Amino acid sequence: MDEHHSSGEDGDMIESSNGKDLVSTEGSSDMEPYVGMDFESEEAAKVFYDAYATRMGFIMRVDAFRRSMRDGKVVWRRLVCNKEGFRKLRPKRSENRKPRAITREGCKAMIVVKKEKTGKWVVTRFVNEHNHPLVVTPANGRRSVLLSQTPDEKDVKIRELTAELQRERKRSAAFQEQLDMVLRDMEDHSHHLSRNIDDIVQSVREIESKRFINTNF
Repeated sequence: MDEHHSSGEDGDMIESSNGKDLVSTEGSSDMEPYVGMDFESEEAAKVFYDAYATRMGFIMRVDAFRRSMRDGKVVWRRLVCNKEGFRKLRPKRSENRKPRAITREGCKAMIVVKKEKTGKWVVTRFVNEHNHPLVVTPANGRRSVLLSQTPDEKDVKIRELTAELQRERKRSAAFQEQLDMVLRDMEDHSHHLSRNIDDIVQSVREIESKRFINTNF
C-alpha cells in the first residue's frame, strides 16, 4: 500500500518506495529487535530484520522512508511484513477470470529505524504482532524472493510477470509497426524525391539542348 507524500519531523519528507525491494541474507543471531537497538548503517538494519523475518516465518518488505531536506539522504526507514496493508480493489474485467489470491492482510508488524547525529541507525518503533499464521523456514538457508513465498504468492507473482511480459510484447509489436511505417514513408519520399530530381535534370538538359540549337542557327 503506497503512502502519500507528507511532511516528516525535523523538516524531512516521507516518501514511499515501490514495496518490492527485498534483502537476502544468510542466518543471523537470535536477537529480537527492540526500541533503542542500533546499527552501523541502514543496510545493516535491513539485513538484521530480514534475517529475523526469515527466522520468525514471514517476509520483510522495504516500505516508506524519509529524506533529509539538507542533503537528500535517507534518514528514516520503515521495514514491514509483506502482508502489511491491503490490495487495492480494481474493477473486474472478466467474470471468468480467476480471482487473485489475497497476499496483503493489513498486518501491522514492522520496525522503524532512524539515523541519529552520531551516524548510528536506531530502532524507534517495533511491532511484533502478526494477524496471520507464520511459516518458519530453515534458519541457515539462503532465502530468495520466490523460494520464500507461499504457493499462492508464487502463483500471483507468476501471473503478474506473465501479464507484464504480454504487455511488453504488445508494446514492442506496436513500436515495430510504427517503425515499419516510418521506414516505408521514408522510402516513398526518397523515390518521390529521386523522380523530382530526374525530372529537373531532364528539363535542364532539354533547355541546354534548345539553347545550343538556337545558338547554331
